Amino acid sequence: MDENDIRGLVAGVKQGTLSRRSFVRTLAAVGITAPIASQILLWNDVAMADATLEYKPTKAGGGGPLKLLVWQAPTLLNPHFAVGTKDQIASRIFFEPLAGWDKEGNLFPCLAAEVPTKANGGLAADGTSVTWKLKQGVRWHDGKPFTADDVVFTWTYASDLATAAYTTGSYKDIKVEKIDDHTVKVIFKDPTPFWADPFVGSVGPILPKHHFGEYAGAKSRDAPGNLKPVGTGPYRFVEFKPGDMIKAERNPDYHVKNQPHFDTLEVKGGGDAVSAARAVLQTGEYDFAWNLLVEDEVLKRMETSGKGRIDVQPSGNVEFMILNTTDPWTEVDGERSNAKTKHPSLSDPAVRKAINLLIDRDSIQKYIYGRGGTATASFVNEPKRFKSSKLAYEFNIDKANKILDEAGWKMGADGVREKDGKKLKYVFQTSTNAPRQKTQAIIKQACQKAGIELELKSVTASVFFSSDVGNPDTYTKFYCDMEMYATTQPQPDPERFLNQCVSWEIATKDNKWLGRNVSRWSDPEADKAYKAAQKELDPAKRAALLIKVNEIFCEANILVPLLSRTNVGGCLNNLMADLSGWDVTTWNLGSWYRS
Repeated sequence: MDENDIRGLVAGVKQGTLSRRSFVRTLAAVGITAPIASQILLWNDVAMADATLEYKPTKAGGGGPLKLLVWQAPTLLNPHFAVGTKDQIASRIFFEPLAGWDKEGNLFPCLAAEVPTKANGGLAADGTSVTWKLKQGVRWHDGKPFTADDVVFTWTYASDLATAAYTTGSYKDIKVEKIDDHTVKVIFKDPTPFWADPFVGSVGPILPKHHFGEYAGAKSRDAPGNLKPVGTGPYRFVEFKPGDMIKAERNPDYHVKNQPHFDTLEVKGGGDAVSAARAVLQTGEYDFAWNLLVEDEVLKRMETSGKGRIDVQPSGNVEFMILNTTDPWTEVDGERSNAKTKHPSLSDPAVRKAINLLIDRDSIQKYIYGRGGTATASFVNEPKRFKSSKLAYEFNIDKANKILDEAGWKMGADGVREKDGKKLKYVFQTSTNAPRQKTQAIIKQACQKAGIELELKSVTASVFFSSDVGNPDTYTKFYCDMEMYATTQPQPDPERFLNQCVSWEIATKDNKWLGRNVSRWSDPEADKAYKAAQKELDPAKRAALLIKVNEIFCEANILVPLLSRTNVGGCLNNLMADLSGWDVTTWNLGSWYRS
């Protein structure tokens, strides 16, 4: 299929002779993924579908309680501080962006009246600006009107380095102008091929100026709204016990007709993935369980009860390890793992290469994750046009031993290699969860056969993924030699996802460890390619630049991908939930209903 064929299909969709779904399926048959197919339609001014879930209730309310389990318990409710997915999920209940991403990778308007296109005047032809028209009649939970002033304020709030927001990277290099009370214009410094980042998806929720206006900058952590949100979402805040529970009630003034269906909402945190799966699939005590990081065979047995089902959504998420090239045991400028330091042994490329060869990805996929992931050597796996065809994995203990021998790491009498008085002994941390502990054990066993000793450390998930700047065990602090977790690709385009690989995003004490680059490693060529990709309007050239960034970090064995992850959730059989692998679980919570 060539460019002319695609143009013909696009014309068919515009004329109504071909459905949008048929268009997506036709392109998928020749290797063009659904998110990319949908982007082609968007850039050709073809309207997106109104929803991904057919909503059947004819009035709001009447659905009784909705009970969710987010076993990695949320600790705050400000989306711009939400480092962990659990906090992004919780925040999105109350705060909404201008648009989100549906399961097919389409932009779906939320607080925006429509998705910007060239045809409706929203997208500048030169790629330097996007104009958003806002929904009218939307009110904050306290009754105040939502206006363009709130959007402009959110930009000033998130772009202020003193605020130390997790989302700063999406806002600091743009300018936002108020056109009128219901129109804003986002201006980019240069032509920007991927404009749907600010105010979109997990980084995009809008904050009310009248609640946060006095708490921008250095006072940002003192805002009452961080824990008692006033948003525009389908449910209004009732109660929050950090690390435990959220209670909310139906928003009677919600801006979507006949939504939400449920009268009350409870989000319960704590526990573990297995007990969460059991509470939905076996006992039916809860309606939905998030992120069922449980061995697939266990989930299949639970499904036989007939009460619930597993919902698997393709995504760009990845389970991976980071090998620390900084020194996690020496404090410099008030922090460990300071980018100015050098790791005693993991700074040696040979050691990192050997460790990568000691990971049996195929067994991890087959015996642990099943439907939950596919073995990979690439940090970016979806959409396929952004995945490297060059990166490949191998499990080879003999080759790992040879590499270490040639690098001068001699086997000691205790079975641990050493060189210049430095031993290959590491602390390997991850969150407390059975699949991750089993993965750790598989890697440890192989490393022992190559003279590498691993001390396994597991941290309670609510702590490991916490946004608490005072906690030394969060994954962003990285106070250990190696760590493993899954990271979320928040949109079908990997540009923002790959800012984990640039020097200006390094996590530090100064930015309260909210920088996206947790590894602290950087490469001038990766920085150069990333900056070029941000301005490159040619899709093929841009994809090549982003692939280069991915390859630099993976070939250096800084980021060591294990599995391309799917989103696995558990639903009661009568729950209709609109889930997306390109956005957070609660991205369209108002549309959920009981059949």
